[in-house]
Amino acid sequence: MSERALYLISLYTFEIGWIVYALIFLLSSKGSLEKAKRADPASIGGIIFQTLSYVMVWSLPRRHETPLFPLGLWFQFLSTILVVVIIILSLWMMSAAVRVLGKQWSLQARVLEDHKLVREGPYRFVRHPIYTRMLGMIMAAGLAWSHWIGFLIALTLFSIGTAIRVRSEEKLLREQFGAAFDDYKRSVPGVVPIKF
Repeated sequence: MSERALYLISLYTFEIGWIVYALIFLLSSKGSLEKAKRADPASIGGIIFQTLSYVMVWSLPRRHETPLFPLGLWFQFLSTILVVVIIILSLWMMSAAVRVLGKQWSLQARVLEDHKLVREGPYRFVRHPIYTRMLGMIMAAGLAWSHWIGFLIALTLFSIGTAIRVRSEEKLLREQFGAAFDDYKRSVPGVVPIKF
């Protein structure tokens, strides 16, 4: 298989993945209409940084049909495999997280009157699987589309935005669930499914 064919597989998988992600997002946004018991407006700042990271990873493409790093056919093959796997896992993570959260799903950090501490589905592996999915989509975009400079800027913006949102959400969850949340936080990694 040629580098061009691998590049096109990677690119089309990436594009289809983003379209499916947008559909999942749009179809699941009805859960965010529930009345919040408490919300943290600071999470809006994180949303802005994460949105800017998506804009950056999309708006600085590299030259058509060129790999992220010109390391030959083996690197393009590995990149293509990674893009396909990352997109599949990211889409599963998003749809499973939204399904498990149900009406608790929201863009802004908030807790509902009858909020539950979710530990099933992808929440067994990471505390913030939707951010894990977002990171995966940025990684796939970097491998398939973005110029390395745009990719690095996007990762930086995403990291800042995610740190803001995680801090905001976890503050609310700690206030709501106390020691139960602290136990969960100790046993399950935050965004990257590796315990440090």
